[in-house]
Amino acid sequence: MKNLIECIPNISEGRRAEVVSAVQGAALSAAPGVLLLDSTSDSDHNRSVFTFLGDAPSLLAAMTALVGAAIERIDLRSHTGAHPRIGAVDVIPFVPIRGSTTAECVALAKELGAVLGERFGLPVFLYEDAAQAEERRNLATIRKGEFEGLEAKMAGPGWIPDFGPATPHPSAGATVVGARTFLVAYNINLGTSDKTIADRIAKTIRHLSGGYRYVKAMGVFLEDRKLAQVSINMTNFEKTPLHRVFETVRSEAERHGVSIVGSEIVGLVPQAALLAAAEHYLRLEAEPSGQVLENKLLDLAFQEEE
Repeated sequence: MKNLIECIPNISEGRRAEVVSAVQGAALSAAPGVLLLDSTSDSDHNRSVFTFLGDAPSLLAAMTALVGAAIERIDLRSHTGAHPRIGAVDVIPFVPIRGSTTAECVALAKELGAVLGERFGLPVFLYEDAAQAEERRNLATIRKGEFEGLEAKMAGPGWIPDFGPATPHPSAGATVVGARTFLVAYNINLGTSDKTIADRIAKTIRHLSGGYRYVKAMGVFLEDRKLAQVSINMTNFEKTPLHRVFETVRSEAERHGVSIVGSEIVGLVPQAALLAAAEHYLRLEAEPSGQVLENKLLDLAFQEEE
């Protein structure tokens, strides 16, 4: 595969392992050339995130099969979870990786949207770089009201979907498809069960409330662990790095007499994001990527291919 695209579908199921496995398997069976790089499930969020890699035709086949398998197995009318969602397959973003462009990812998003609307009777909204209206660029705006409020939202002005019917699918809601740059899904767990503290910290750091430009955040309560969590999406880790957000959350938590008990990255993350944190905390005097052994080995491997 010369033109590589990353695809990160999020499905509204993180508790039933057999459902997650079936949905994942459907995608891989439909397109043998597609690679599964990562699969992460969270029971509190009741959500799973897959990371696939392939070319555009293979990903089109894989995502069509994934959506079909999810619709058969996930019914949002009985779904509960901490993470906002409007669909059984909530969002499918495409990210250009190697030899591919944003324009190609936008074209793929539109092609998939048309297929999902026609084949499954599923409303599809385009977002980020694929958005056909500026007010739909932001995923949170499209998701506002969630599945429970989707029918009323779509009946109002300005919310006719880009593809598919003008009413929600009865059990699968709607799906958001788009093209974007790298996004780091980063969660910080607090040593408290008080979700209001996580809400306050999220409000401090997110751009919508006057915080960091490339940060989206919300407070979440983790039922299984009885902990509050600041759930974060970082849309540009180069301009707003991980360590800056972590330190701000730690400082704000200390103001409330709370510590950080741990953090997690959901799915995959560019190496540069972690190296920037290492450079900051280790106070490295030289940029570290050239000193990573695995990078040298990969460079040699690519040289041999050429």
